[in-house]
Amino acid sequence: MDELRLYTYIAVFGTFGLYFAIAWWARAGSTSDFYAAGGGVTPLQNGMAIGADWMSAASFISMAGLIAFLGYGGSVFLMGWTGGYVLLAMCLAPYMRKHGKFTVPEFIGDRFYSQTARTVAVICLILASLTYIIGQMKGVGVAFSRFLEVDYDMGLYIGMGVVFVYSVLGGMKGITYTQIAQYCVLITAYTIPAIFISLELTGNPIPQLGLGSTLADGSGVYLLDKLDMVVTDLGFKEYTTAKLGSGINMFAYTMSLMIGTAGLPHVIMRFFTVPSVKAARQSAGYALVFIALLYTVAPAVGAMARFNLMNTIEPAAGENLVYEERPQWFKDWERTGLLKFEDKNGDGKIQYVADKEANEMVKVDRDIMVLANPSIANLPNWVIALVAAGGLAAALSTAAGLLLAISSAISHDLMKGMLTPDMSEKNELMAGRITMTLSILLAGYLGLNPPGFAAGTVAIAFGLAASSIFPALMMGIFSRNMSSKAAIYGMISGIGVTLLYVFQHKGIMFIPGTSFLGGMEPNWFLGISPNAFGVIGALVNFGVAFIVLKSGEEAPQEIKEMVDNFRSPHGEVAAAHDH
Repeated sequence: MDELRLYTYIAVFGTFGLYFAIAWWARAGSTSDFYAAGGGVTPLQNGMAIGADWMSAASFISMAGLIAFLGYGGSVFLMGWTGGYVLLAMCLAPYMRKHGKFTVPEFIGDRFYSQTARTVAVICLILASLTYIIGQMKGVGVAFSRFLEVDYDMGLYIGMGVVFVYSVLGGMKGITYTQIAQYCVLITAYTIPAIFISLELTGNPIPQLGLGSTLADGSGVYLLDKLDMVVTDLGFKEYTTAKLGSGINMFAYTMSLMIGTAGLPHVIMRFFTVPSVKAARQSAGYALVFIALLYTVAPAVGAMARFNLMNTIEPAAGENLVYEERPQWFKDWERTGLLKFEDKNGDGKIQYVADKEANEMVKVDRDIMVLANPSIANLPNWVIALVAAGGLAAALSTAAGLLLAISSAISHDLMKGMLTPDMSEKNELMAGRITMTLSILLAGYLGLNPPGFAAGTVAIAFGLAASSIFPALMMGIFSRNMSSKAAIYGMISGIGVTLLYVFQHKGIMFIPGTSFLGGMEPNWFLGISPNAFGVIGALVNFGVAFIVLKSGEEAPQEIKEMVDNFRSPHGEVAAAHDH
């Protein structure tokens, strides 16, 4: 067994052993443990768990890859996801925690005094969560297929097994403490290679500063200036100014990601695990710090990965890399099918240019950039192994949170809340575990056979949450008068128009204005791509809800008093989780 494989097995299976041990120690004994970790998680612990829950395979594996290829345009993910978290922490989480329920649909059902509203919220939650989980499953399959040298399908099956053990056994309690360990693994795995590469390229050990530093070769040229020169010479757009289509699309994309973030149920659920509203606010503050540790490093990782890739294939001497002399990392990723070369001109050399007809790198999957970066930069094998463990931790942590959101929506909201309200706690806990198991099987199936409308991106999931759940929560908290009828019509119309737009453009999941992903689609509404359409769906949701409210009755007086109560800063109680 070679050294890299040995280190990888130690890192990956060592962390899995840790997750299993924590899951056994923190196994759920009650529905309160299963749905909300007993409400006894400290703000610091919850902040770390939120960080892991939030920093999914999309953040760890895909985001820096997107930034690597999109340049400045990739900043929509940084701005949208981070801004959305601030929005969630300030406008939604504390009020929902004070209300003291287990799930987002339960809050919506209470606030809008309607089982129909709760059912619609469950459907919206499942649609958004299942769409999002496809991306996590792809991350699991990609990481396993490369580092354990199994095929993608087998990697996915192994990942499903790992999530099954600690999710079904521990519920939110097991997931919370496992996510704390996963955060420590993923932030270490992300930061250490970035420090190495920043030091190597710029002489600065702090990646955030290295991004704006001059190269260490003594030329006095800034890293980003050099990268701009390299990519424009090959016909690509200038790295530091490239946009995602029009300015309107950039703005819509950022807003869609932002309000979608604030509406994703698996993140909101984390705030129900702390003992008080004050603790919810504190854990939001901690979470922002923990998330910032990765998100401020991502632009440096993306830019440096692109720089190293270009320099490997098109070295400074200007002579293209001879295919037969390609480095080992190139061969390793070719075996996964995520990197493909086609010698179009028959010269035996790799030509990597923007011109589609002449470009011989016919496939460079964005998701490989973070995982391949340490190998491209010739970092030590133990660092490469650490990145493998980090990528898996990121994908597994978010997958577990999403699966819990789905299973609790079915077992707690549909079964206990509506179909069989006299269900015992023991049976509800069993139902939660069964629905979790079924959710894992469904997620695995979708990972193996992703539907066309969601295959290429997790951004669609944010659009679905943005257009349905976020407006309902905002209106439920900040509009005393908002009625159940208005909220229901709003949610249905918001998610309906978003789904229609996405399906109308099925198969056109590309980002406009980029030379390697496809051009602007002429029939896009205002030039807004399907990935960015969630903000339009949200506006439709708000608009329909307020029109229906004006033409009908307002919420009853007791609901207005309930809203006043959870919005009031006085008389805070460590709200008990009631059923």
